[in-house]
Amino acid sequence: MKQGIIFNIQKYSVHDGPGIRTTVFLKGCPLRCKWCHNPEGLSCGPELVVFQTRCVGCGMCVRACPTGAVSLSRNTSVRISVTDRAKCTVCGRCAGVCPTQAREVAGTPTTPDWVMEQVLKDRIFYEQSGGGVTFSGGEPLMQPGFLLELLKRCKAEGLHTAVDTSGYVPWDSLEQTAPLTDLFLYDIKLMDSIRHLEYTGVSNQPILDNLERLSRAHNAVIARIPVIPGVNDDAGNIEATGQFLAGLGIMKASILPYHNIGSDKYARLGKRYALKHIERPSDEAIWRLKDRLEGFGLAVKIGG
Repeated sequence: MKQGIIFNIQKYSVHDGPGIRTTVFLKGCPLRCKWCHNPEGLSCGPELVVFQTRCVGCGMCVRACPTGAVSLSRNTSVRISVTDRAKCTVCGRCAGVCPTQAREVAGTPTTPDWVMEQVLKDRIFYEQSGGGVTFSGGEPLMQPGFLLELLKRCKAEGLHTAVDTSGYVPWDSLEQTAPLTDLFLYDIKLMDSIRHLEYTGVSNQPILDNLERLSRAHNAVIARIPVIPGVNDDAGNIEATGQFLAGLGIMKASILPYHNIGSDKYARLGKRYALKHIERPSDEAIWRLKDRLEGFGLAVKIGG
């Protein structure tokens, strides 16, 4: 049986496709978007997450760690545990003994059987609301075999399926999943290739090429456009985006206003958040962008 690794299952989601949905978050992503609000989904393997505000300095994690990666800091008035991530093997023993859940492991190897067991618990909500299951990440197509098996099982159960993708994947992976996917949520971040590379770490050419091919092979694609002030909210990028989508016949788009809700996650993972200086765009700015995109004939929704 194929196994995969997930980092979250979010129930009663209303922003990842139609109706009430269960969103399954798969680990691993080839992009490194500077505004990513799911940094725990970037790495393909499990990662240690530390909630320092929950730590009471009891020392149980220190005693449980087999590699000496955890110690107690005495530089503050309150003792808290600190982790040498170079020594940490993410064995999870510290998380297992922590009495305040100050330590967790993001990323759980699991089977399609277990995922489907969780998904099917809420079948009644899907049926009543026209919802279903959305596979997100990370980039779900980085685990193509696992994703394909889950999609097959969902379709066998008569569930509506959606795949939220960056598009930066081999075309074969998209092509194989297309017949089993009722809706693609396809991210379009920047049209300029140089700026795309600067802010995401990868070229946008495979993304645009794959969307062009997908638009010919699948009739249910919604473009998702994150709006990051000072990065991609300029008139030139918005107009180029609208023109590109309309030219492909993709007439539905969602604008996702930037937020920094996920910024605290970076510290918990021992990482640095690059866009702390950016504020959420105003409602007026978002409505102006919506109007510009609608000028290309697109039906535009604000939010998921």
